[in-house]
Amino acid sequence: MLTLIGFAASNYYNKVRLALLEKQVTFDEELAWVGETDLSASPLGKVPYLRTDAGTLCESAAINEYIEAAYPQNPLLPAEPFAAAKVRELVLYLELHLELVARNVYAEAFFGGKVSDGTKTKTAKALEKNLPAFAKLARFDSPFIAGDMFTLADCAAICHLPVVGNATQAIYGRNMVAELVPEARDYLKRMGERPCVKKMNADRKINTEAMLERYR
Repeated sequence: MLTLIGFAASNYYNKVRLALLEKQVTFDEELAWVGETDLSASPLGKVPYLRTDAGTLCESAAINEYIEAAYPQNPLLPAEPFAAAKVRELVLYLELHLELVARNVYAEAFFGGKVSDGTKTKTAKALEKNLPAFAKLARFDSPFIAGDMFTLADCAAICHLPVVGNATQAIYGRNMVAELVPEARDYLKRMGERPCVKKMNADRKINTEAMLERYR
C-alpha cells in the first residue's frame, strides 16, 4: 500500500497525486504541513514524500519514476527511449527554469511577505527568457504537452504553470505564462476537463484555503 504524505496546496504534491490518479493506482493520503513532516523520511522537511512497503521516498521526480516503474499500468512515459527522454526534459525544464525561478517571489505573491525589488527584477528577466524557450520545447500542436499521450510532463505542467502565472500576475500585474506562452491557456483549459485534474483542482482549492488560514 502506498501513502502519499504532504498537503494538496503544494504543486509538487499534486504532481505526484495526479500521476497516481491517472494511473489508477490505489493509495492513501496523510496530511502533513511544513514543519510537521517526518524528517527521517524527508530530511529537508519537504513535501511530498511517499511511504511504501519497501520504505519511504522523497523528491517528487524520484517518486513519480518509482510509481511508473512499480505500477506499469496506464503508462505515463513512452516506451521509446528518446520520447521518454523528451518527457523528462520537459519536466526538468518546468521545474528548474520556470517553477524554481518563479518561487523567488512566492513569499510576497502568496504569503504576505516581502521580496526585494532586485529579486523581482532578476526573476522577471529570467522568466522572460525561459518561458519562450519552454514554448519551443512543448508540443502545443499535439494533444498533450509532449506528444500524443498523457505523460509525466503533463502532470508537471498542469500543476506548475498556473502557479507561475498566478505569482507573476500578483507581483508584476501580468500573467507571464499567458503572455509569453499563449498556447498554454488552451492547453490548461483542455487538461482541466480531465476527471482526475478536476478532482485534483477541487481538492487543491479546499486545501489552499486551509493553508492560507494557517498564515492569518
